[in-house]
Amino acid sequence: MSESQDTPKTQAQPAAASAANRRPLFVLGAVALLAAAAWTVYYLAFMRGHVTTDDAYVNGNLVRLTPQVAGTVIAIGTDDTQFVQRGQTLVELDPRDTQVALAQAKANLAQTVRDVRQLFAEEARDAAVVETQQVQLAQANEDVLRDRPLIAVHGVSQETLQHEQNAVHSAQAAVRQAEATLESARAAIAGTTPETHPRVLQAEAALRTAWLAAARTKVVAPVSGYVVRRAVQLGQQVTPATEMLAIVPVESMWVDANFKENQLRGLRIGQAVSVEADMYGSRVRYHGRVLGLTPGTGSALAVLPAQNASGNWIKIVQRLPVRIGLDPRELESHPLFLGLSTDVDVDVHDQSGAALSRQPAWPVALNTDVYAEQDAGADAAINEIVTANLGRAPGTVRLAREARP
Repeated sequence: MSESQDTPKTQAQPAAASAANRRPLFVLGAVALLAAAAWTVYYLAFMRGHVTTDDAYVNGNLVRLTPQVAGTVIAIGTDDTQFVQRGQTLVELDPRDTQVALAQAKANLAQTVRDVRQLFAEEARDAAVVETQQVQLAQANEDVLRDRPLIAVHGVSQETLQHEQNAVHSAQAAVRQAEATLESARAAIAGTTPETHPRVLQAEAALRTAWLAAARTKVVAPVSGYVVRRAVQLGQQVTPATEMLAIVPVESMWVDANFKENQLRGLRIGQAVSVEADMYGSRVRYHGRVLGLTPGTGSALAVLPAQNASGNWIKIVQRLPVRIGLDPRELESHPLFLGLSTDVDVDVHDQSGAALSRQPAWPVALNTDVYAEQDAGADAAINEIVTANLGRAPGTVRLAREARP
């Protein structure tokens, strides 16, 4: 009787244990289903409209500074990591050679002005010679007209009349020669004044060139930024092809994000972008927009493009550089540096923009005015030299130049 009662109890125990073992599996399955559903909802609501990549790096302008003239370095006013202002003198070259050339150009201009002044004086002299020869020709003609009737009455000899006629021919030749000399003198100064003569202007141009060369012995910073890659040393002989240092203007940085080719379908110019830099982590988020897509992959635009015409070709997903512009105010608060790694997230919901545009999406014009004043003072020096060697009153040469059409 006891055996029959124990048998159902024994059978119920494994069933209860099996149910207890299956309960955690059901819980795990339910959690997995909920996680999958949550991920699906999150993807459909958010991630499907975003394109991300961590193959993105900070880029910017690298202003390489080279001298405008050759010379020997005698002073260096900056070093790596230091901030420099636009127009600040960074390197000085030995000015002695350029000062000698400038003095020679000044002397050459003074001599040229005197030579041109002499040309105008020669024109007046030749005009007076023409008048003199014309007077002598008129006198010779009068002698012939007076003595020709006296031949009939033997008032003068035939020989005397012949001499007078020869004098007329000689005077005519002298007049033609004087007129040709006057024409040559006038051709040398035609349509000009001593201040505007081509020889004077050529000497002035040579003086300006020497003036600029003397001013360019001081190498100034074309932009404000931080100095990197300083390679110039004291005593070094530099030429316009020598890169002395480089300047990085940190206020104008952007991000070059290399997206896979299968991520480019939804990218458009102007789309909002979120950027995180490894330097600051997730606590700092930059906001920007897509500025443009490079019309060529990185491998196609490489110096040595890859050749895939081989028998063992393997397809590799290509990447296309996309430029991302950043908010200047955020860059000012948290500056970025060239080459830093970033994570880029592009919101591709807005499809109103174009993949390629003929109009620039951001201002591309770069300029500097630090070289505009290098010839300051050259005009005053030129006017002073010209005025002194023409014997004019001060200021008259400048007025004559301004009145020239």
